[in-house]
Amino acid sequence: MSIFAKWYHGVQSRDAEALTACLHPDYRFIRHQSGTEMNKDQMAEMLQGFMNNENVVVKNQRCLFENDQVMVEHTVMDFADGTREAVLSFNRLQDGLIVLTESGATPVER
Repeated sequence: MSIFAKWYHGVQSRDAEALTACLHPDYRFIRHQSGTEMNKDQMAEMLQGFMNNENVVVKNQRCLFENDQVMVEHTVMDFADGTREAVLSFNRLQDGLIVLTESGATPVER
């Protein structure tokens, strides 16, 4: 099963543990808006919060490209604060897991 298929299933089933299982031990998420980074444990905590909050909804989740080195995904996300963003995520893969995520987000009207 591809990493996107595993990630997609985790999102659709709101399973934070399945999502965290897709992350490499050396995982980093580069947050361009704040100029900060998150590691795997921090990302796991954020994913748990997202998946446990019914106001966080991932829509139109689709894979734009995937091979054994990268996976590029586009989604539209509704957040708990009432905002909606179109999110483009670049994921570098290592050992079949996501080792790096960089994303760009554009606010969109609800």
